[in-house]
Amino acid sequence: MKLGTVIAALALLVAPLAAQGKGHEGDHDNSQGRGGERGHGPKRYAVAPDRAVVVTREVLVKRGYEVVRVETVGNDQVVWYRAGNRGRGRGKGPPVKMVIRRDPVANKVVFLETPSPILVDIDVRLRVP
Repeated sequence: MKLGTVIAALALLVAPLAAQGKGHEGDHDNSQGRGGERGHGPKRYAVAPDRAVVVTREVLVKRGYEVVRVETVGNDQVVWYRAGNRGRGRGKGPPVKMVIRRDPVANKVVFLETPSPILVDIDVRLRVP
């Protein structure tokens, strides 16, 4: 009788462990995206790519970043930047890229791989005439 009680207790303890990791994380439908992303793609700006690069450079420098280089790759302008020293003696950060893609049909530019806080500042600067 005592052995049966031990086996029953073990069975009750093991049952919740068997259910671990059986969630439905990958089963939901991603067709509508998350939150504010529903039905919206990247924001497009009706400005020349050169103007977009100048504004991007100004915003990055104002935020304390160092623009390493700007490359032209097809219809894209790739801006490489990194965090500056900021007086803390820890050196400069690793290079990070931001892509400004020109849409030749619509004559607009799109910012890709751009952090949200930087994109907000760029948006404000590009909207002001």
